[in-house]
Amino acid sequence: MSEISIKDIIKPENLVYQKTKLMTDKPLSYCPGCGHGTTHRLVMEVIEELGKENDTIGVAPVGCSVLAYEFMNVDMQEAAHGRAPALATAIKRLWPDKVVFTYQGDGDLAAIGTAETIHACNRGEKIVIVFINNGIYGMTGGQMAPTTLEGMKTSTTPYGRDAALMGHPLKITELVAQLPGTYYVTRQSVHTPSAVRKAKRAIKKAFQNQLNDAPGLSFIEVVSNCNSGWKMTPVDANHWMEENMFPFYPIGDIKVDGELVK
Repeated sequence: MSEISIKDIIKPENLVYQKTKLMTDKPLSYCPGCGHGTTHRLVMEVIEELGKENDTIGVAPVGCSVLAYEFMNVDMQEAAHGRAPALATAIKRLWPDKVVFTYQGDGDLAAIGTAETIHACNRGEKIVIVFINNGIYGMTGGQMAPTTLEGMKTSTTPYGRDAALMGHPLKITELVAQLPGTYYVTRQSVHTPSAVRKAKRAIKKAFQNQLNDAPGLSFIEVVSNCNSGWKMTPVDANHWMEENMFPFYPIGDIKVDGELVK
């Protein structure tokens, strides 16, 4: 009996899924269970499906997001901490035919980069912002972020976030949705297969908005866990996220085609 090759088994008509060519072969270095890797894949799958791999420029700043350069096989530009929307603005204005996106974490986008985020959204820059919200500074030691929930323990709030002392968690996504320059604003997650499919549809809509020259910016928040920063197993972190993050950061569209969802 002749040997059967893998090509005989995996035929094109039987193919269900394969890795996008826009993800490099380097093994992901994110913590097990982290949502960054899945979100990377979704962004790259969408770019490939749209046929824009040679016309895309991504911008990532400091934090866990900076690792995107290792895994996203498109042109990338590094930005100073928090400044990705400003840099993306310059790139899109200089090369309006390019597809431009930023990939940022909550400590970056909603803390040191608050001004850049707000003003890029208010100006209606024709870019896509992908925002990972895990409620903590993941790379630098698990400190409190603007998105840290009340009562949530971090390395700088060992007894839990006290709003009277440290302020309230910042719902940056709801905030930018109020600005006239945002065209599409949504909050998604990637912790289940169903959530991944919904997140991919949202990401694709955001990039299609840019390709269609929609009058404004598309903003996608992805609520994720940080099981290492939260000191939990990946499974426990996902359960904690569902029980605590989602009630405060509800999943779904907030603004579609320039109109707030009622």
